Amino acid sequence: MLITRARLWATSGLLVAATACGVPSDHFTVSPKNPSEVHIVAYGDQRFTDASEKDASRPLPRQALVRAIGATNADAVLMTGDVPWHGGTANDYTVFQQETANWREKNLAVFPALGNHEFAGCSEAECLAHWWAANPLLDGLRWYSVDIGSSVRAIALDSALSFNTGSEQRRWLEAQLDNLPTSTRFVILFLHHPPIAAREWDPLRHNVRPNEVVLADFLGERGKTLKARLLVVAGHVHNYEHRELNGVVYLVSGGGGAKPYPVSREGDLYHAPGEPNFHYLMLTITSDRLHVDMNRLEDFDAANPHQFSIRDSFDVDALPKH
Repeated sequence: MLITRARLWATSGLLVAATACGVPSDHFTVSPKNPSEVHIVAYGDQRFTDASEKDASRPLPRQALVRAIGATNADAVLMTGDVPWHGGTANDYTVFQQETANWREKNLAVFPALGNHEFAGCSEAECLAHWWAANPLLDGLRWYSVDIGSSVRAIALDSALSFNTGSEQRRWLEAQLDNLPTSTRFVILFLHHPPIAAREWDPLRHNVRPNEVVLADFLGERGKTLKARLLVVAGHVHNYEHRELNGVVYLVSGGGGAKPYPVSREGDLYHAPGEPNFHYLMLTITSDRLHVDMNRLEDFDAANPHQFSIRDSFDVDALPKH
């Protein structure tokens, strides 16, 4: 495609670039502070809303996580959806902007994915208008990709739409994976509904849906021939989970502030004791390794919560170069 228009944003002091031909681009680039060691924060289910709401969203843990993330040296923040409590409440996005002001002061490039609460309390068109107003970088986009340095491609997906074979989003994802730069060693997919998660018998809990089962089946098969390692970070479940299937690492990171609940740990590689798991993930990527630290907020019920500890830590090795 002939590129006739370029858009550049000085987002958080980093160069974030996108190109397009008469339509919003679906690809961006971020230049990391240190190309040899990229730092990415990932987490979800913040449910930003007025601080007077203390059940559906817990304001003190939510704000503590935001402060801690602002103090990191991250090159990008990936958010796995349910950023607002109600997408139809414009003030929820105002709170989001207010509470994350330090991120802009600290030069963080922020890339969110759509969740189901982005579509709460309004028509789809109205909700998307609110979403794009709050995230003008993504205007017109429901899925997109970001190259963070030369070795990492992050891909935001919209789990409100189909992953079935032949769907528009599926075709786009296939093209993304089929046309990765030769320098890409890791692909991080981030979305709201998890493709792999605990099986909960309580019907009120969030079990894996058929739409994301299709995605997991595709990734397991595609990963066999892909020249990069796959890591999937989802939200929706208000907890933390760590699982692997068919060579793909699946993480649930939904401890951003929404009302927590415990999950079944059957088949889970995470076994640290204690609940709730308000947390964020720090991904550190070098040329041949992706390291994951799950940073859990320990004093979540304090008047000024601020104590974090690493409760899960593991490596994902890059595939051998050919």
